[in-house]
Amino acid sequence: MEERTRAYLRGRFSDHYRRTTVTPPPAAGEREWGYIPWRAGGTTMIRHRSLLDLGEIGDFLARERPRHVYFSAGRYDDPGAGSMGEKGWRGSDLIFDLDADHLPGVIPGEDTYGEMLETCKGALYKLLDFLDDDFGFEELTVVFSGGRGYHVHVRDPGVQELERDARREIVDYVRGIGLDFEELITRETVAGLGRRTPAEKRTLDTRGGWSRRAHEHVVELVDDLADANDETAIDRLREFEGIGEGKAKAALKAMRENRAEIESGNVDVHPAFFSLARQVVAESVARDNAPIDEPVTTDTNRLIRLPGSLHGGSGLAVQRLSREKLDDFSPLIDAVPETFQNHEITVDLDEPRRVELGGLSRSLEAGTHTLPEYAGIFLMARGWAEKGRE
Repeated sequence: MEERTRAYLRGRFSDHYRRTTVTPPPAAGEREWGYIPWRAGGTTMIRHRSLLDLGEIGDFLARERPRHVYFSAGRYDDPGAGSMGEKGWRGSDLIFDLDADHLPGVIPGEDTYGEMLETCKGALYKLLDFLDDDFGFEELTVVFSGGRGYHVHVRDPGVQELERDARREIVDYVRGIGLDFEELITRETVAGLGRRTPAEKRTLDTRGGWSRRAHEHVVELVDDLADANDETAIDRLREFEGIGEGKAKAALKAMRENRAEIESGNVDVHPAFFSLARQVVAESVARDNAPIDEPVTTDTNRLIRLPGSLHGGSGLAVQRLSREKLDDFSPLIDAVPETFQNHEITVDLDEPRRVELGGLSRSLEAGTHTLPEYAGIFLMARGWAEKGRE
């Protein structure tokens, strides 16, 4: 990046911060702070700073106009101490990070930026389902990262003192790691009609947790196939491992005759259906898990982006999102800072690029282009363009 480009971005970031009020996180004075300046030669972070070192956050941002700014998940006795051992750890928020380019099914370079972020939003909903329903967390803050995805900050008192191993167990749960079918099954001894010995009934709990998710997929399959014609349904069932024509016919018959039982959680209506349900449950884990970044959640000292700041790799706002507005949030429109709207700049592209931002969707050839400023800043922040001469 040329110095002229850096100077322009530095100046416009400063203009933005002078016009914007940034609210610090709770217990801001107990957290470590770090930032990356607009400097030549790389992105070395300045860290181990306390809020006392930085001063009032709005003044600091306008004065230093950092490329990136972060605060710690952890709270400390002495957050500005030069080593982690000297800081005196008090506790940490539980942080979850979803990056669009790390998600299953996303192909960077083939999927557009907008498509990747839309997939990431779907993963966010899965994560929130776990945090709300399975864990019952109440103090949640959802944040668009300004770049590739979303962060969720959990600040419930019960998570603050969790060590890394306990946080890793939470990660394993939401990712479905080590989840065993047998652990989801409830066994109940029932009197068998005409039998000398009691029978065992195996069910999936429909009330919550992974068992509920697994049951929803079983019922979805039953709904799809029970009313289908025989040929279509049997062909679909034979796609499952170990399900031949005979087992497929038996499973289909059991679906149709025991639909209410299956909907109540019973997966033991027939051995062929039980074998089928086992495979459907395994598929549900792959479909319903939240593919979070494990090191972020387990690290009690992690630095995370400051909501309200600008992302130096995109020029977009790192934005807190209320749950009520999450459905309608469109990051490539709603996270475009107002400071960078309503006028144009000239940039020089080194090679053909595509920009998809603020309602603009254009493929650009290498060379000089006049674009809305937010698009030009995005291209320069990504390292794809230099500031042109006006």
